[in-house]
Amino acid sequence: TPKPRTLRICSEKQRRRHKKMNKKEVFKLAKGFRGRAKNCIRIARERVEKALQYSYRDRRNKKRDMRSLWIQRINAGTRQHGVNYGNFMHGLMKENVQLNRKVLSELSMHEPYSFKALVDVSRSAFPGNKKSIVPPKKEGLAVVL
Repeated sequence: TPKPRTLRICSEKQRRRHKKMNKKEVFKLAKGFRGRAKNCIRIARERVEKALQYSYRDRRNKKRDMRSLWIQRINAGTRQHGVNYGNFMHGLMKENVQLNRKVLSELSMHEPYSFKALVDVSRSAFPGNKKSIVPPKKEGLAVVL
């Protein structure tokens, strides 16, 4: 005997979310896949579903990776002026300088004098930034051309 079907109470939006994609949509999304994943509906449906999961996850990971890259660039720029990243950001926060990490990383790469001015502002605001660490000069063999 077949099981009695229960009526699920859900909104229209939820019903649309769980709708099975038709063949045409699946094959359109599977274009470029290798082997039977592009032309066999069962395999294509599984591969497309997994690909959509990966794209959903990686849209979030991309934001995380970009923020990490900006922080690395800012840290490299601030260390050239003898301040580490944490103290630099703390000093900017105390001075109420509201520049985001993306803009700060662009400044550190393309506008070194403007970035130095920001480092000086941060250094004056936070006592931990007072000591200026001068990187040691590299002495070695001079290359003769």
